[in-house]
Amino acid sequence: MFTRSELEVMTLQDLKVLCFRYGLKPTGNPGYKTSWITSLMAFPALALQQLEEGRGLKSPSFACVQNLGTCLDEMATPTDEQSALIKISLEGRRIQRYPDKYNQEKLIAIWKAKNHLEQVIDFLSSQ
Repeated sequence: MFTRSELEVMTLQDLKVLCFRYGLKPTGNPGYKTSWITSLMAFPALALQQLEEGRGLKSPSFACVQNLGTCLDEMATPTDEQSALIKISLEGRRIQRYPDKYNQEKLIAIWKAKNHLEQVIDFLSSQ
């Protein structure tokens, strides 16, 4: 990510700003450039090591992804009429009378959730 020579030419203040941008703390005494440089040079390898060790952010289990698929199956596919209402809704048209107006929003929300869930499953399956 960063080379030592690239970081060595920076001022202490520049190094602090760079670390704060990425949420890193200095390794050792914050009054020394080397403490900030060490953190900036080490974080990519540490992040990947933590991923492999299962610490912090990690992939869900296969069973968990299967549960997402079950949820997606339960949501089913919109009917032709529902698809038409979703399409016209995405064009900005809204039903004016209540409670149909709220039910239209509910249909759109379910459809969006289904699309996002499909994307999530695609992302998790492509690992």
